[in-house]
Amino acid sequence: MTTFRLLVAASALLISTQALAEVTFYEGEGFRGRAFTMNERVSDFSRSGFNDRASSAIVDGGRWEVCEDSRFRGRCLVLRQGSYDSLKRMGVNDRISSARRVSDQGRYDNEAPEPLAEPNYDYRRRPNERVYEARVTSVRAVVSDAQQRCWLEREQVETGRGDRNVGGGIVGAIVGGVLGHQIGSGSGRDLATVGGVVAGAAIGSNQGRGSSDSYDRDVRRCETSVNADPEYWDVTYKYRGVEHRVQMTEPPGRTIYVNRKGEPRQ
Repeated sequence: MTTFRLLVAASALLISTQALAEVTFYEGEGFRGRAFTMNERVSDFSRSGFNDRASSAIVDGGRWEVCEDSRFRGRCLVLRQGSYDSLKRMGVNDRISSARRVSDQGRYDNEAPEPLAEPNYDYRRRPNERVYEARVTSVRAVVSDAQQRCWLEREQVETGRGDRNVGGGIVGAIVGGVLGHQIGSGSGRDLATVGGVVAGAAIGSNQGRGSSDSYDRDVRRCETSVNADPEYWDVTYKYRGVEHRVQMTEPPGRTIYVNRKGEPRQ
C-alpha cells in the first residue's frame, strides 16, 4: 500500500511539473502583440495561425527547442527558462514553425544566449486576457537635458608685418611733393602737390617692413545640442472615469489598450 501511494505521489508530481512547463510567444518584440502559449509539442505552428510570427518569448518552465521549419527541421535553438525580449539577435525572428519540450538535464550545442535576468514585461498582454480601449487625454514628449559637445579645431594665424618706417614716410612725402609740384599750374598744381605728398608718404612708410608670417594653433570650440528624439512619452488616459498615467517608449494613438483594471497592455 505504501509503495502504491509513493507511485501515485510521484506521478502527480511529474504531471504538475509538466503542466507548469510552458512557453509563450509574442508577435512583437518586448512581449507585445498577439500571444500564443503552448505546454506540449507543436510540430506545425500554421495550425494555430502563428507560423513565422514569433518575435519574443517567455519560457515559464523547462527547456524548449524551437525550429525554423515544421516537424522540428531546419535550424533549431534551445530556450532556457526566462524571458527573451527579442528573437532577432538569435536569427529566428518571424521564423519559428515548430517547438517541443526537451530534457532539462541535457547538454545542447544549440542553446540560445542567456535570457533576461530581470525582465520588465508588466505591460505585456497575457494569454487569453481581455482588453479594452481607453481614450488618451494628453501626450507629453520628454526629451533629455541639453548636452555640450566640444572639439579641437586647427586654424592658421598670420602675424603682423612689423612697424611702419617713419623715416621712409617723411622722405617719401618730400619726394612726392616735389614731383607733384611739377605737374600742372595754379590750383591744379596745388592738388598735385598734396596728392604727391600723401602717395609718397604711404610708399615710404612701407619700405623695409618685414613680410607676414603664419603658424597653426589648436582652438577649442563648443556647441550646445538638444536631443531631438524624446526619451519617452508621458501619457494620460481615462478608463471608466478614472485618469491614469503611463510612460511609453512610442507615441500612442487616440486610444490605448488596457485590461479590466485599467492597466496598460501592448
